[in-house]
Amino acid sequence: MNPPGALSGITVIDLSRLLPGPYCTMILADHGARVIAVEDPRYRDRGETVFPVYRNKSRLTLDLKSEEGLKIFFKLVKDADVVVEGFRPGVVTRLGVDYPAVCRVNPKVVYCSITGYGQTGPMRHAAGHDVNYLSRSGLLDLMGEKGRPPTIPGIQVADLVGGGMNGALGILMALYHRQRSGAGQHIDISMTDGMLGLLPTVQFFQALYGTEQHRGDSFLSHRYACYNTYQTADGRYLCVGAVENHFWQNLCRRLGKPEYGPLQYDETRREEIIAVMRKIFRQKPLGEWEREFDGLDVCVSAIRTVAEAMQDPLFNVRDMVTQRDQPTPALGVPVKLSETPGAVRTAPAAFGENTDRILAELGYGEAAIKALREKGVV
Repeated sequence: MNPPGALSGITVIDLSRLLPGPYCTMILADHGARVIAVEDPRYRDRGETVFPVYRNKSRLTLDLKSEEGLKIFFKLVKDADVVVEGFRPGVVTRLGVDYPAVCRVNPKVVYCSITGYGQTGPMRHAAGHDVNYLSRSGLLDLMGEKGRPPTIPGIQVADLVGGGMNGALGILMALYHRQRSGAGQHIDISMTDGMLGLLPTVQFFQALYGTEQHRGDSFLSHRYACYNTYQTADGRYLCVGAVENHFWQNLCRRLGKPEYGPLQYDETRREEIIAVMRKIFRQKPLGEWEREFDGLDVCVSAIRTVAEAMQDPLFNVRDMVTQRDQPTPALGVPVKLSETPGAVRTAPAAFGENTDRILAELGYGEAAIKALREKGVV
């Protein structure tokens, strides 16, 4: 049996959809919070595949546009600690479940709104997805190869980091403040703000060099041989991350090119060094390079596929991948706490799976639940 998590005793009502909000509340649920996802019953027949972000949660269907649905919602939030929503600004006000409305029932609530462009400003009502938030913040322009179009990353960075992680961070800060002051508050999370907040190193290098950082041609993006990617003889790739000179010198000696050690950031020789490194790394397959660099301080790594990463012994030891024999292995909890560890306690719930149980906890009998279902309230 898993020990209580750090957030055991915290109840979260999650009105959000898609990825940012559900990922945020998954983080909280992994660490012991009780999360109840409230979803529109009209979406019941969409043929949903159970999404991993619904692990450790309960799922309730509820029509918030109905009087009875609102009544049930306010019963839920009366004793809740956190409400999370991810609608465009104004939607929760029209539904009657906005922060002021919830505060009237529960003044100590921590209410987190996650949107693309925030609750204020000229873009507050604009539609968008991950790629739009990356674009607006300048990050997408830095992704990809020099002289080629920007490359959309294979994961939703703005959703997961700008929305999900920043949302969870804001909630924890607000809960800590409430513990000291007794007061709840409204959290305004903009995924675009979150992406702009990822630019401190870009700002640093622009100030250091006095020039703008460009796609595929900056200090930590392909400009130098010591921080680059290379193709191997079997068409695979490895990466070199030897930023500090002692790592770079170790690599140069191992590759038989010790003369390049002092020239790590030499602007007049950098293209020559990259070309030589490309030629060297194309001489052996990836597996041979892995064996050759094993145990050496050179900061060289194979670029693995996701399937390979899922089978990596590192993540097995770290409890980051479970159910490896399943079509979709389960991901573990990345934040490791010694006294109150997070855990994957339950598999992702199906749409509306826990509706009857939650309603029963609120005092609804079988006949009342049946009537609510027949009316389409749940």
